Order: sequence, then C-alpha cells, then structure tokens
Amino acid sequence: MSDTSQGPGWWQASDGKWYPPDTASTPAPAGGAPGASAYGELADWGQRALGILIDWLMIFVIAIVGFIIVAILSAISSTLGSLIGLLLYLALTVAWLYLGFLVGQKGQSPGMAIMGLRCIGQETGQVIGGGMGVVRTIAHIIDSFICYIGWLFPLWDTQRQTIADKLVKTVVLTNQPKQSFSVDLLKP
Repeated sequence: MSDTSQGPGWWQASDGKWYPPDTASTPAPAGGAPGASAYGELADWGQRALGILIDWLMIFVIAIVGFIIVAILSAISSTLGSLIGLLLYLALTVAWLYLGFLVGQKGQSPGMAIMGLRCIGQETGQVIGGGMGVVRTIAHIIDSFICYIGWLFPLWDTQRQTIADKLVKTVVLTNQPKQSFSVDLLKP
C-alpha cells in the first residue's frame, strides 16, 4: 500500500491508497476491519439481543395486562371479550411497528438506547427515517423464517447484520450514549 502508484499494475482503491498488483483480486473491505464500519464500531450479537429483549419485554407486559382484561371481559360477555381481544392484537401490532418507526426516526428503540446502540444507513451513516424503520421491522419476519437463523447472522457476518439489515442496508453501532429508561425514550 502506498500514497502513490509504484508502477504498472498498481491500482487505486476507494480509500485513495495505491495497492500492488497481487492484491487486486482482494480489495480492502468497505467498512474497514471486521466489527467496524466507516461510522463506528459495530454492535455485537449479545448487545443487540439484550436491546431487543428490553423492547419485547415492554410489549410483553402490555400483552399480559391486556390478556387479563380480555379474560375478565370474556367471562362477562364472549362478544365483548372477542372484540377487546381483537383490539389488543391490533394495539400490540401497532406497538411493534412503532418501535420500528423509532429505530428509523431516531436510530434507536428504547432497548437500543438503554444498551447504547444506534441503527444507521450503511451507505449514508444517517438515520433511515421512520418509514424505512417500519420496513426494517417487518423485514425481521424474514429473520424468523428458517428456524430464526436470520437473527443469528450477526454472530458470523463481517458487518454484524441480520437479513433484515442486509435488505434495508443498515448497520447497528455500539458505544453510543446510554440512556436510562424514561418516557422520553418513547418519543420520536
């Protein structure tokens, strides 16, 4: 590697450096070393798993309270219980999609903020926007299709991406400011 060409066959990579002919078939990785991107250190699988578990725990608590209410109302009237149950499922779906919206809009869900993680566009380094955050969340369904293998991709992928991250072209960074749990984490 050199700052100037050293002769025939040397080639210039996107980083502006010149490389000898014998390395032409293996250019330097776009994000640098494995576990790093041009925008910072990539989050490992454990950090990401804890972040999503915190998010799911919030939704789980809402679901438990809702199902208790549905059970009580079903004892009074099966129609009322069914109607409230349907509304509960819709509310849980909206909550799940809202967390995806937050990831796109702010770069963090509440769980990611607590863990000090941030989701950004792989090519731009910027947040991807609320709509694409929802698309990323829906794309996580693909991660679950084959025995949840997509969720494990960050364990061996050089960019530590799930299948959904690859589809939407996002990376998750670590070493972001950690926040304590508060209602502000739920605001866009």
